[in-house]
Amino acid sequence: MGEPVAQPSAAPRRVVVAAIQMDCTWDADRNIAVAERLVRQAAAAGAQIILPPELFQTPYFCIEQDPRHLQLARAVGDDRAVGHFAALARELGVVLPISFFERAGPAYFNSVAVLDADGALLGVYRKSHIPDGPGYQEKYYFSPGDTGLKVWTTRYGRIGVGICWDQWFPEAARAMVLAGAELLFYPTAIGTEPPPAAPLDSRGHWQRTQQGHAAANLTPLIAANRYGLERSRQDPQRLHIRFYGSSFITDALGDKVAEAPQADDAVLIAEFDLAENAGRRDSWFVFRDRRPDLYGALVTLDGRSR
Repeated sequence: MGEPVAQPSAAPRRVVVAAIQMDCTWDADRNIAVAERLVRQAAAAGAQIILPPELFQTPYFCIEQDPRHLQLARAVGDDRAVGHFAALARELGVVLPISFFERAGPAYFNSVAVLDADGALLGVYRKSHIPDGPGYQEKYYFSPGDTGLKVWTTRYGRIGVGICWDQWFPEAARAMVLAGAELLFYPTAIGTEPPPAAPLDSRGHWQRTQQGHAAANLTPLIAANRYGLERSRQDPQRLHIRFYGSSFITDALGDKVAEAPQADDAVLIAEFDLAENAGRRDSWFVFRDRRPDLYGALVTLDGRSR
């Protein structure tokens, strides 16, 4: 088979997307101000859907187990960043998936509030895959998400949003595209592994995994990461992570079309024709030729088909 070619008859549906990259401190005012500055910069460059990193209001507190960090959680209606960026989305006419630490009754979730271009809250996605390892101790703080994998119809297109560890699972990307996602977004906090796993830098592996999701699903993918050295408050000399930035955007064939440096603020911009990409998916037949009847092992934990 040759290169997938879009059907020529479809009217263009162009959308401009952006990923913003930033470092994060314990000054929430500063973090929100930096994120706003970068969102405004992206909007001024024409971006219509703009993705900030994961949990950008604070440092990545999951580096350690500390019950005091649970006090950072808020209900979606009370979260400062969600409220702040809802007003900004309305002002700028942009779509903003905003990562936040959610409290829902007695439960805690790593969540994204999807804000449409009029500032309306379309809903909340709660992170499905929760990691647990040195420096990434999320199971201490978050319950596994109960929303399921979701697709949101925004002013500018249908978007699927996963969160960080979700991006390592091809099943999640495929499920969102099957549900109608035209673009995949992943807010992220990922860097070098702390002791005892160090030295380990998964930057290239991380990017290639997601490039594969884009290519396999013929769907552009946008990943926004933080950068900078962050230390545990309990054991700062031993426990630290250098978040490696390298936020990126791929096209529908999995090629990187924009990439940030490893250590600097960045605004990445890319434009896609959603109609062209839909025609490309139709021409490449990866969805027509699927065999769900053979994939039973994917819905088991032990790999045995039902």
